[in-house]
Amino acid sequence: MRRLIIATKNSGKVKEIKSLLQGYDYEVLSLEEAGIDIEIEENGNSFEENSLIKATAVHKLTGEMAVADDSGLEIDFLNSAPGIYSARFLGCKSDKERIDGVLALMQGIPEEYRSARFICAVSLVTDTCTRTFTGTIEGRIAFKAEGENGFGYDPIFYIPEYGKTMAQIDFELKNRISHRGRAFQQLAETLKNWSAK
Repeated sequence: MRRLIIATKNSGKVKEIKSLLQGYDYEVLSLEEAGIDIEIEENGNSFEENSLIKATAVHKLTGEMAVADDSGLEIDFLNSAPGIYSARFLGCKSDKERIDGVLALMQGIPEEYRSARFICAVSLVTDTCTRTFTGTIEGRIAFKAEGENGFGYDPIFYIPEYGKTMAQIDFELKNRISHRGRAFQQLAETLKNWSAK
């Protein structure tokens, strides 16, 4: 069984990858499960660069297949901010502070100017291959936070075709349609093809 190390301490991401690769010849491990404790500086200029930096660092350290992702929110009215700075936007420490900050910046902005998207880049690095997969989901910034099922900006990311915010849809649907779900599905298809050869 081939080992696949996910460059994250987020158990939810590892669980998602494990479910996508169920029945295939991969042992999926988090950094913690692989006994790795490193801090990787994400100093790239894009989601793709940051995910590649993390995956490359873990591959160099372990010599094993490594996967990393980087994701965030782009708001058109704010010139694509917060973008790669989504996790530390406005110097805020908590999700609630960041959400309140975005809502304040968007106060009074009409619906037609509230377009936004979540983007996720997932990089895979092996001895012989470097690949990056990107997933996006389009939506709008809601006028208020709603929903308990998500994290980050999910409560203010409204998806018109479902009439709900990302934090109001159930976990299974979110995994299928989200930016992260779409990027990881592309990764999983590539790994399944390798496993079948």
